[in-house]
Amino acid sequence: MGETQGRVAGKVAFVTGAGRGQGRCHAVRLAEEGADIIAVDICRDIDTIGYPMASPEDLDETARLIEKTGQRVVIAQADVRDAAALQAALESGLAEFGKLDIVVTAAGVAGMKGQPPLQAWTDVINTNLVGTINAIQVALPHLNEGASIVATGSTAALMDTSKKDNPGKDPGGMAYVHSKRALSSYVHDLATELSVFGIRANVVHPTNTNTPMLQSEPMYRSFRPDLENPTRADAEPVFGVQQAMKIPFVEPEDISNAVLWLASDEARYVTGMQLRVDAGGYLKWYDYRT
Repeated sequence: MGETQGRVAGKVAFVTGAGRGQGRCHAVRLAEEGADIIAVDICRDIDTIGYPMASPEDLDETARLIEKTGQRVVIAQADVRDAAALQAALESGLAEFGKLDIVVTAAGVAGMKGQPPLQAWTDVINTNLVGTINAIQVALPHLNEGASIVATGSTAALMDTSKKDNPGKDPGGMAYVHSKRALSSYVHDLATELSVFGIRANVVHPTNTNTPMLQSEPMYRSFRPDLENPTRADAEPVFGVQQAMKIPFVEPEDISNAVLWLASDEARYVTGMQLRVDAGGYLKWYDYRT
């Protein structure tokens, strides 16, 4: 066991998408503040997603970073689209730790420019929306008063930046927006039902975040459609169009700090929240007159 001090000391957290990026950062941050971790990731590629997923070695590195904090960790390779696999992964952690206090759903994919396009739509919806629901619902029977659920949305879910004049041009990209909108609605209603049991549920909405998802060729092409083969150097100046503050993106740690707060007893009466960590992106794009 690690030190007993910390904002989530003595708690157990189930984190999906923990192999790298935001998921890894959330898992490590929670461990730094005293939580033991059940860390899950698919650890294999998805054909329609144009950038590589985390590897088994990435998930092993997450475990090493958690153990370095002094906390315990159980890792499992599981696809969030497969509820039975998630159930087995969670049960392996419960066998080790005996309880569950925190659920963080960070597994997600961006299907921009995915081919074939309708399969890209399906894979994104099944990962981001159905996968989030699967992770939460396998956990629900094990949650008690004081537990906290934190789902990962996107500021894309809160503002209308999609082009309606080119339907069918990029179903995988639109699926990302829709999946985040739908999971936000799901968590809103779930929070209402869970509140009488003393269980909280919230959504964190990041803007562009400096992870392998953002730093990928399909994302560069989405931000720079005027170029045939845009690079990071081409796209990065345009990343800032999403934020009102003068930055191209936030860091994973910025999101993890919000996740930690929502998971901790400091937020014990915060539920049903759509919490933006977006450098003013919502303020820039949302039209209050509509």
